[in-house]
This record gives sequence, structure tokens and C-alpha cells, in this order.
Amino acid sequence: MAQVELIMPKMGESIMEATILKWLKNDGDTISEEEAVLEIATDKVDSEVPSPTSGKLVKKLYAEGDVVPVGKAIALIETDAQPSSDNTKIQEPVLTTPEKAISSTAIQQTPALSHQKTEAVAVDNRFYSPLVLNIARQEGIDMRELAAIAGTGSNDRVTKKDILQYIQQRQEQPKEVIRPTVETVQQKQVSSITPPKVEYGSNVEIVEMDRMRRLIADHMVMSKTVAPHVTSFVEVDVTNLVNWRNKIKDRFQQRESEKISFTPLLIEAAVKAIKDYPLVNSSVDGYNIIIRKDINIGMATATPEGNLIVPVIRNADQKSLIGLTKAVNDLANRGKAGKLKPDEIQGGTFTFTNVGTFGSLMGTPIINQPQVAVLATGIIRKKPAVLETEYGDIIAIRHLMIMSLSYDHRIIDGALGSTFLNRVAQYLENFDINREI
Repeated sequence: MAQVELIMPKMGESIMEATILKWLKNDGDTISEEEAVLEIATDKVDSEVPSPTSGKLVKKLYAEGDVVPVGKAIALIETDAQPSSDNTKIQEPVLTTPEKAISSTAIQQTPALSHQKTEAVAVDNRFYSPLVLNIARQEGIDMRELAAIAGTGSNDRVTKKDILQYIQQRQEQPKEVIRPTVETVQQKQVSSITPPKVEYGSNVEIVEMDRMRRLIADHMVMSKTVAPHVTSFVEVDVTNLVNWRNKIKDRFQQRESEKISFTPLLIEAAVKAIKDYPLVNSSVDGYNIIIRKDINIGMATATPEGNLIVPVIRNADQKSLIGLTKAVNDLANRGKAGKLKPDEIQGGTFTFTNVGTFGSLMGTPIINQPQVAVLATGIIRKKPAVLETEYGDIIAIRHLMIMSLSYDHRIIDGALGSTFLNRVAQYLENFDINREI
């Protein structure tokens, strides 16, 4: 009988490790193919890991609460069946001692391959053959760089031809010597931060952060450390938009069986502005700017526990207003119910948050790395405003909203940040009151 390694799956490009929450099966239990074996949690969402094959659970390699890097074996399954998942590999029935779980910081500093004996491994949802790993080790290619190579083999696997072609292209290009310097500077900045000592009095209550809150805290600190934040503000007259929504909302709900909130309307305007200024839809990798062609809008959503989750509307520029409305409602409802899938909170290229939902006048949100900008909208209020007419200036009651954009000053200067923000405002202020649904 063969043994199959159950591999910790990769659930997004930024997910490098997961915590084992609960084993659903014990050693010796019989498992069916696709049956859930354990529950895991990432910094984004909780999920179940199914078995890639039917068989018997031979050994759990990690305990509940352990943090395991993606691509690592977490259990051994004895089976007569041929495994159907690319996240597993068949090996001789020899039990191995699991390596100690390492931190996400250590994973990000992935060294070049240096194993004396190279075996096929599954990383980043792909197998790498011993031949490919040997070539990578000889050329000083680490696993992160290897994962970025486009594969032409089955299931996007990297072939010998692929890696040799990559090496040739890399040799023809000037060597990059800047990026390690940038990373080193950032690492020194993080390590040099010392939190202030907190003195405890007698009249206090100490509440330990839950897992999600700890992960959010770490992510926010990392973002503020990595990216120099700048925030610009603009006040927007959304009277036309408010009046239009009030006019059509009942008819819209009757026809589409969906409530239309302001969120899809605000996202629609942001998407239009992104197409005008695509640099805000990018990421920074060292001294390289990665401009994203897909516009995937992350929509910040509060959970009942008070934590934050950001489901993603993929290809938002290709959706109609009706499509955006249905996507917003679906993701928001399932986000609050804790029923989002891991891939539904990955791949965002730009984030939108409506702080006005909670009555806030404005907000200065923190960028959701590795994005470079986040848009926040405040509460819509009736206020007196000066209007210019052909008969002179008048004071009228208008629906006004303060909107802010936090952006990464490494690549977005104040001119671009303010111009983009004002373009969003223009789309909102010039909303067609006679628009058909």
C-alpha cells in the first residue's frame, strides 16, 4: 500500500501559512475521498482541508494550534487508490519527523534550495520534479522565484524547458541588486520597533485578543511600516445619486429581488476612475511597479464579532450595476455569516470601505497590502451648500459626503492621489438622474 502526504494547501498569493484549528479525524480513522480531515485558519478565513484520496489516516504530523507553512505535509494517508490532487505525493511508507513550524517572516526570506538530496515537492499548488529542483538549486533560484516561473506542463507545472528558458532570460537581463537592499531596510525598520511598556493598575480588565484580531493587528502594523501613507480628502455632492436611488429602489427590489444600497454605486464610480488612472490599481515589489490589469475590488465588511474581512468582487469593471449589486449583497451577507470561501477574499487589487455605514464623517484607512490605495466614504448628510446658477449663487440643501483616499506615497504622489479622488467625485456628482435600470 502507498502512503500519500496530505499537504497544507495554498489559499491565495499572500497566504504563506495556516493554523490547525481542529482535527476532524484521528489516527486510524477511515477517510473517503474529498471528506474533510481538519479545519484550518489563515489571516483571512477559516476553511476545511479535504482528503485527496480514500484510505486510512496513518499519522497526524502536527497538533491543533500549530502554525504550518503552505506546501508542508500535515498528515499521512495510507491508500490503495491513486491520488487525484496535485497537492499530494506518493512516498515509501517511512514516517518522517515534521519540521518545526516557521513564521511568515522566515518564509518571506526563502533561501535558495540547498538540500543535498532533492525530492519532488508540492509548493504553491504545483509539483516540482527533482530535475527542476536540482537546476534551481544550482542556479541559486529560491522557492519564491521558482513559484513565479510560468509553467507549460500539466497543471502549469514547470518543466526542464521552462526553467532553462527562464535562466537564459535572467542571464540576459541586468542583475537586480536593489530589491534586497529595500527588503533589508524594511526588515531593520520592523525589528527596531519597541512597543511602549504598559503599566497595569488595579482597576482594569484584561481581555486577550482573539486570533483574528491578532492577525489584523499584525497586518496593520506591517502595512504602516512598509508603505508611507498619505490621505487626501474631498467633499462630494451626491444629491443626484441619492435622489435617483430613492426613486428606483422599490422598483429595483421588485424586479431583481435585491436591495440596492449606495455601496455598488460608489464602487461603480471608483472602478471608472481606476480605468482612467490605472496606477492606483497596482502593487510595489522592491523597486518594481506591478500594474494590475484586472480590477478586483476588495469590500471591507465588519463581522458580528467586530473584526474585519475583505471579500473581493473580481473583474468589477466587467459587471453592470445590477451585477455589482448582487455581488455586494452576496459577499456582505456571507461575510457576516462566516461562509466565505478562501479564494473569495484573495486577489484584491483595490479596496473600498464605507465608514459612513457606522455614522463616521470620514476615515483614514490603512492600505491593505500589497495594494497601494484604499478609498473610504463617510456618512451622507443634508447640509446647506452654495450653488452657482445662471442667476447667481444660491444656498440650497444638498446631500454631501466626505470621501478620502489613503495611498502609498512610494509610487502615488499627492497630484495623482488627489486627481484620482476628484475623478471619483466627478462621476458621483454628475450621476444621471434619469438613468434607466
